[in-house]
Amino acid sequence: MSTTGQQDSQSLVDFYEVVKGRRSVRKYDPDFKLTEEEIKDLLAAAVLAPSGSNMQPWRFIVITDQELKQQLLPIAFNQEQVVAASAVIAVLVDLKAYTEAPLIYGKAVEAGYMNEETAEKLVTNMSNFVGSRPPERLLQSALIDGGLVSQQLMLAARAKGLDTVPMGGYNVDQFRELMGISERYANVMLIAVGKAAQPGHPTVRLDVDYVTSWNGFNR
Repeated sequence: MSTTGQQDSQSLVDFYEVVKGRRSVRKYDPDFKLTEEEIKDLLAAAVLAPSGSNMQPWRFIVITDQELKQQLLPIAFNQEQVVAASAVIAVLVDLKAYTEAPLIYGKAVEAGYMNEETAEKLVTNMSNFVGSRPPERLLQSALIDGGLVSQQLMLAARAKGLDTVPMGGYNVDQFRELMGISERYANVMLIAVGKAAQPGHPTVRLDVDYVTSWNGFNR
Protein backbone atom coordinates (compact mmCIF):
# COMPACT_ATOMS: atom_id res chain seq x y z
CA MET A 1 0.00 0.00 0.00
CA SER A 2 1.25 3.48 -0.79
CA THR A 3 1.98 6.00 1.93
CA THR A 4 -1.04 8.01 0.81
CA GLY A 5 -3.21 4.91 1.00
CA GLN A 6 -1.99 4.16 4.52
CA GLN A 7 -2.74 7.74 5.59
CA ASP A 8 -6.24 7.58 4.07
CA SER A 9 -6.91 4.26 5.84
CA GLN A 10 -5.68 5.65 9.16
CA SER A 11 -7.80 8.78 8.74
CA LEU A 12 -10.86 6.61 8.15
CA VAL A 13 -10.16 4.58 11.28
CA ASP A 14 -9.59 7.75 13.30
CA PHE A 15 -12.86 9.25 12.04
CA TYR A 16 -14.91 6.22 13.03
CA GLU A 17 -13.19 6.09 16.41
CA VAL A 18 -14.26 9.67 16.98
CA VAL A 19 -17.85 8.96 15.93
CA LYS A 20 -18.09 5.78 18.00
CA GLY A 21 -16.32 7.33 20.97
CA ARG A 22 -18.64 10.30 21.38
CA ARG A 23 -20.83 9.98 24.45
CA SER A 24 -23.20 12.31 26.24
CA VAL A 25 -21.18 12.93 29.39
CA ARG A 26 -22.83 14.47 32.45
CA LYS A 27 -20.09 14.07 35.08
CA TYR A 28 -17.12 16.42 34.54
CA ASP A 29 -13.81 17.10 36.23
CA PRO A 30 -14.32 20.61 37.68
CA ASP A 31 -10.55 21.17 37.91
CA PHE A 32 -10.01 20.73 34.17
CA LYS A 33 -10.02 24.07 32.36
CA LEU A 34 -9.90 24.78 28.65
CA THR A 35 -8.09 27.90 27.51
CA GLU A 36 -9.75 30.51 25.34
CA GLU A 37 -7.55 29.45 22.43
CA GLU A 38 -8.54 25.79 22.85
CA ILE A 39 -12.20 26.71 22.76
CA LYS A 40 -11.62 28.88 19.70
CA ASP A 41 -9.96 25.91 17.99
CA LEU A 42 -13.09 23.83 18.61
CA LEU A 43 -15.32 26.55 17.24
CA ALA A 44 -13.04 27.02 14.21
CA ALA A 45 -13.59 23.36 13.36
CA ALA A 46 -17.32 23.60 14.06
CA VAL A 47 -17.93 26.53 11.71
CA LEU A 48 -16.64 24.48 8.77
CA ALA A 49 -20.08 22.84 8.84
CA PRO A 50 -22.33 23.40 5.81
CA SER A 51 -25.16 25.92 5.86
CA GLY A 52 -27.84 27.08 3.45
CA SER A 53 -26.29 29.39 0.83
CA ASN A 54 -23.24 29.46 3.13
CA MET A 55 -24.95 32.06 5.29
CA GLN A 56 -23.48 30.55 8.49
CA PRO A 57 -26.29 31.70 10.79
CA TRP A 58 -24.76 30.20 13.91
CA ARG A 59 -23.70 32.40 16.80
CA PHE A 60 -22.11 31.23 20.06
CA ILE A 61 -22.07 32.36 23.66
CA VAL A 62 -19.16 30.75 25.53
CA ILE A 63 -19.76 30.62 29.28
CA THR A 64 -16.68 29.95 31.40
CA ASP A 65 -17.22 32.36 34.30
CA GLN A 66 -18.08 30.32 37.38
CA GLU A 67 -20.40 32.93 38.84
CA LEU A 68 -22.36 33.08 35.59
CA LYS A 69 -22.53 29.27 35.52
CA GLN A 70 -24.08 29.36 38.99
CA GLN A 71 -26.74 31.73 37.68
CA LEU A 72 -27.31 29.38 34.77
CA LEU A 73 -27.62 26.29 36.99
CA PRO A 74 -31.30 26.72 38.05
CA ILE A 75 -32.19 27.85 34.51
CA ALA A 76 -30.78 24.53 33.29
CA PHE A 77 -32.86 22.64 35.88
CA ASN A 78 -29.83 22.08 38.13
CA GLN A 79 -27.94 19.85 35.71
CA GLU A 80 -24.56 19.63 37.41
CA GLN A 81 -22.55 19.65 34.17
CA VAL A 82 -23.40 23.33 33.85
CA VAL A 83 -21.08 24.21 36.72
CA ALA A 84 -18.60 21.31 36.50
CA ALA A 85 -17.74 21.36 32.79
CA SER A 86 -15.00 23.66 31.61
CA ALA A 87 -17.38 25.61 29.40
CA VAL A 88 -21.00 25.77 28.39
CA ILE A 89 -21.48 26.88 24.81
CA ALA A 90 -24.87 28.24 23.81
CA VAL A 91 -25.60 27.75 20.12
CA LEU A 92 -27.89 30.37 18.63
CA VAL A 93 -28.96 31.14 15.07
CA ASP A 94 -29.38 34.53 13.41
CA LEU A 95 -32.79 34.74 11.75
CA LYS A 96 -31.53 37.59 9.58
CA ALA A 97 -28.27 35.96 8.62
CA TYR A 98 -29.01 36.74 4.96
CA THR A 99 -28.15 40.38 5.69
CA GLU A 100 -24.56 39.21 6.19
CA ALA A 101 -24.39 38.14 2.52
CA PRO A 102 -22.25 41.15 1.45
CA LEU A 103 -19.66 40.28 4.13
CA ILE A 104 -19.60 36.56 3.32
CA TYR A 105 -19.52 36.86 -0.46
CA GLY A 106 -17.09 39.76 -0.19
CA LYS A 107 -14.70 37.46 1.66
CA ALA A 108 -15.20 34.86 -1.11
CA VAL A 109 -14.16 37.48 -3.68
CA GLU A 110 -11.07 38.37 -1.63
CA ALA A 111 -10.17 34.67 -1.44
CA GLY A 112 -10.48 34.33 -5.22
CA TYR A 113 -13.42 31.91 -5.01
CA MET A 114 -15.74 34.10 -7.09
CA ASN A 115 -15.71 37.35 -9.01
CA GLU A 116 -17.41 40.55 -7.91
CA GLU A 117 -20.22 40.26 -10.46
CA THR A 118 -21.20 36.84 -9.17
CA ALA A 119 -21.02 38.06 -5.59
CA GLU A 120 -23.29 41.00 -6.33
CA LYS A 121 -25.86 38.74 -7.97
CA LEU A 122 -25.83 36.38 -5.00
CA VAL A 123 -26.26 39.25 -2.56
CA THR A 124 -29.26 40.51 -4.52
CA ASN A 125 -30.77 37.03 -4.70
CA MET A 126 -30.35 36.51 -0.98
CA SER A 127 -32.08 39.80 -0.21
CA ASN A 128 -34.96 39.22 -2.63
CA PHE A 129 -35.54 35.51 -2.11
CA VAL A 130 -34.52 34.69 1.46
CA GLY A 131 -35.51 38.07 2.84
CA SER A 132 -39.09 37.57 1.63
CA ARG A 133 -39.54 34.17 3.31
CA PRO A 134 -42.02 33.93 6.18
CA PRO A 135 -40.43 33.89 9.64
CA GLU A 136 -41.27 30.22 10.26
CA ARG A 137 -39.37 29.18 7.13
CA LEU A 138 -36.36 31.25 8.16
CA LEU A 139 -36.43 29.62 11.59
CA GLN A 140 -36.73 26.11 10.14
CA SER A 141 -33.75 26.61 7.83
CA ALA A 142 -31.65 28.24 10.53
CA LEU A 143 -32.31 25.43 13.02
CA ILE A 144 -31.12 22.86 10.48
CA ASP A 145 -27.84 24.77 10.19
CA GLY A 146 -27.67 25.11 13.96
CA GLY A 147 -27.97 21.35 14.35
CA LEU A 148 -25.20 20.76 11.83
CA VAL A 149 -22.75 23.10 13.55
CA SER A 150 -23.62 21.68 16.97
CA GLN A 151 -22.84 18.11 15.95
CA GLN A 152 -19.62 19.22 14.29
CA LEU A 153 -18.60 21.00 17.50
CA MET A 154 -19.17 17.84 19.55
CA LEU A 155 -17.20 15.67 17.13
CA ALA A 156 -14.36 18.19 17.07
CA ALA A 157 -14.25 18.03 20.87
CA ARG A 158 -14.14 14.21 20.84
CA ALA A 159 -11.32 14.28 18.28
CA LYS A 160 -9.32 16.30 20.82
CA GLY A 161 -10.07 13.87 23.64
CA LEU A 162 -12.74 16.07 25.18
CA ASP A 163 -16.29 15.27 26.20
CA THR A 164 -19.61 16.97 25.59
CA VAL A 165 -23.31 16.74 26.22
CA PRO A 166 -26.01 18.58 24.24
CA MET A 167 -28.74 20.10 26.37
CA GLY A 168 -32.20 21.04 25.19
CA GLY A 169 -33.63 20.88 28.70
CA TYR A 170 -33.42 24.42 30.06
CA ASN A 171 -35.70 27.41 30.46
CA VAL A 172 -35.15 29.18 27.17
CA ASP A 173 -36.98 32.36 28.17
CA GLN A 174 -34.95 32.76 31.37
CA PHE A 175 -31.73 32.04 29.51
CA ARG A 176 -32.52 34.67 26.90
CA GLU A 177 -33.27 37.19 29.62
CA LEU A 178 -30.03 36.38 31.48
CA MET A 179 -27.95 36.79 28.33
CA GLY A 180 -29.87 39.71 26.84
CA ILE A 181 -30.66 37.92 23.57
CA SER A 182 -32.79 39.85 21.09
CA GLU A 183 -35.63 38.44 18.96
CA ARG A 184 -33.30 38.35 15.97
CA TYR A 185 -31.67 35.21 17.40
CA ALA A 186 -33.19 31.81 18.17
CA ASN A 187 -31.89 29.21 20.61
CA VAL A 188 -30.65 25.85 19.35
CA MET A 189 -29.08 24.14 22.37
CA LEU A 190 -26.50 24.35 25.13
CA ILE A 191 -23.39 22.18 24.90
CA ALA A 192 -21.24 21.41 27.95
CA VAL A 193 -17.57 20.81 27.09
CA GLY A 194 -14.81 19.47 29.30
CA LYS A 195 -13.09 16.35 30.60
CA ALA A 196 -15.21 13.47 31.87
CA ALA A 197 -15.02 12.55 35.55
CA GLN A 198 -17.11 9.51 34.70
CA PRO A 199 -17.49 8.12 31.18
CA GLY A 200 -20.80 8.45 29.43
CA HIS A 201 -22.69 5.18 29.45
CA PRO A 202 -23.03 3.27 26.17
CA THR A 203 -26.38 3.39 24.41
CA VAL A 204 -28.11 1.34 21.75
CA ARG A 205 -29.21 2.45 18.30
CA LEU A 206 -32.01 1.21 16.08
CA ASP A 207 -30.77 -0.95 13.24
CA VAL A 208 -30.09 0.84 9.96
CA ASP A 209 -32.55 -1.47 8.19
CA TYR A 210 -35.25 -0.42 10.65
CA VAL A 211 -34.85 3.30 10.01
CA THR A 212 -34.08 3.20 6.28
CA SER A 213 -36.33 2.92 3.24
CA TRP A 214 -35.08 2.65 -0.33
CA ASN A 215 -36.59 4.53 -3.27
CA GLY A 216 -39.71 5.43 -1.35
CA PHE A 217 -40.99 5.56 2.22
CA ASN A 218 -42.53 2.23 3.12
CA ARG A 219 -43.33 2.47 6.81
